[in-house]
Amino acid sequence: MSAQTQETVKRITVPEIAARKRGEPIVCLTAYDAPTAGLLDPHCDVLLVGDSLGMVVHGLPNTVGVTLDMMILHGQAVMRGSRRAMVVVDLPFGSYEASKEAAYAASVRVMQETGAQAVKLETGVEMAETVAFLVKRGIPVMGHIGLRPQAVLAEGGFKAKGRTDAERERVMAEAVAISEAGAFCIVIEGVAESLAREITDIIDTPTIGIGASAACDGQVLVITDVLGVFDWAPKFVRKYADLRTEIDRAAASFASDVRARRFPAEVETYFSKKPASS
Repeated sequence: MSAQTQETVKRITVPEIAARKRGEPIVCLTAYDAPTAGLLDPHCDVLLVGDSLGMVVHGLPNTVGVTLDMMILHGQAVMRGSRRAMVVVDLPFGSYEASKEAAYAASVRVMQETGAQAVKLETGVEMAETVAFLVKRGIPVMGHIGLRPQAVLAEGGFKAKGRTDAERERVMAEAVAISEAGAFCIVIEGVAESLAREITDIIDTPTIGIGASAACDGQVLVITDVLGVFDWAPKFVRKYADLRTEIDRAAASFASDVRARRFPAEVETYFSKKPASS
């Protein structure tokens, strides 16, 4: 991308995403590094620096061990690699639950140190007050309801929500509370199709589904799942590539060439310059 093009490209804004309710579907993928962000940027409306990076990048068993410093580091990388997409950074477990003030301090750090346009919180009804507190102070907030990965230890695993009447009432209450608190967008994860559809119809806030059916106003997936990096992915994932096989093939070919001394070849080798003739 030329310097002139970089100057003319403008990032998608929070109001633009908020205005997409019942309009053109919002395209969102996770991103954790600059090169990947650069490849995804032309195709996505939103790049989410998700705390899923703890699992898919750092090999953690869940997202609970992710720190604010980790999120900021990866957020900075994604901002460097992207030009057009709006960038949203997750607030990790433990960085915002203690108080509204703690959430504000964490959000300010993320936005000042990364340049991202918004933060995302996993938001039960009890977080509505915090969301409103942040929004009133100029922090755009993306909510996250339904299956909440940061609660995996309390809930005993990753389980779809909204299949019982009690769960439906709880998730619907979350959606209404967070929408009314001022979130500009809400991720709905792992819920029954009928519930995702009902939430999307009722609230005025755009919804982005992940395992929540095509009824939502947009969709998000984890990029490593989309690219087929791992041998397993959740039910709701569609793999659009098989990079696991390609990476394995490339590494095996490299190893074979090194062991057989086929790499590096002459074309890949530096040689001393010939002395100038007298």
